[in-house]
Formats: sequence, C-alpha cells, structure tokens
Amino acid sequence: MIKTGKITPCLWFDDQAEDAARYYTGIFKDSRITNVTRYGKAGVEVHGRPAGSVMVVAFELEGQPFTALNGGPHFKFNEAVSFQVQCETQEEIDYYWDKLAAGGDPNARQCGWLKDRYGLSWQVVPRMEPFFFRDETSPGAERAMVAMLKMKKMDLAELERAYKG
Repeated sequence: MIKTGKITPCLWFDDQAEDAARYYTGIFKDSRITNVTRYGKAGVEVHGRPAGSVMVVAFELEGQPFTALNGGPHFKFNEAVSFQVQCETQEEIDYYWDKLAAGGDPNARQCGWLKDRYGLSWQVVPRMEPFFFRDETSPGAERAMVAMLKMKKMDLAELERAYKG
C-alpha cells in the first residue's frame, strides 16, 4: 500500500514526472520515491501516452507526500502556487536556493522566490522571517521589508541588520 497524507500535492508535468521526482528527492534529505505507476494499453485514445510510459510517481520530501503526473502539455505551473522551504541558517538558504534555482528562470527570482527548471515556484526563506514582520508598524519591520524587497536570495544577516537598525 502506498503511504499518502490526507492532502497530497499533485504536480502536473508534460512528461518529466520521474525526472522531477528524482531531482527533488536528490535535493531534500529524508526524501524518496515510493512508487512509479505506468500507463497501460487501456485509455490510450484519451491520454495519448504509450503503454509502459510513466504515468504517476509518488514521492516524499522531508516526509511530505507528493505525486507527479505525466499528463501532457495542457497545463503549466505558475506563481499562484509555490512551496516554502523554511531554513534555519544562511548555509541552508544558500544550499536550497542554489539547488532549486539551478537551470530555472533567472528572471523569476525575488524576495526568496524562485522558479526551478520545471517551472515550479519555491520560496526559500528563513524560519524566523515572521519575527521580522510580526508588527508591521514597527520601524524594524519597515527597515527589514525595505531590505527584503531588494533581495533575490534571502540574506539572513542583512535582514537582521536592517531590523535592528
């Protein structure tokens, strides 16, 4: 039986589901591919995929279940949905930013957001980010916001300096 959560994000790919799942599980610790399902002969007139080709890949990133579907070129990712990667240190921010941004859209990077090589949006952010903005009227929060809006990759030390004044 395949382990799934109550809510499992399903990512629609043209035909890169297995490649993407391998890519993501290679980046995140405690991650794995749990199942690969292939198209059969039935329904080929509807889905248009060759029998034996990958249909769905089930995988986990840090214990969070995902599915990746090879559904064809009908739908593309956009920034309306993104995944947040909460980081404890600048080293962690740098690691996830560099790995996820590699081969992605260099023009789609702002305030910790990036778009990966598959067009999926990610937010690589410090876990303490809400601390900087918990009181939006404070001078520290305003300075941190001004600093953040100038960043592509988050710079934790710069956010802290701006917040403290």
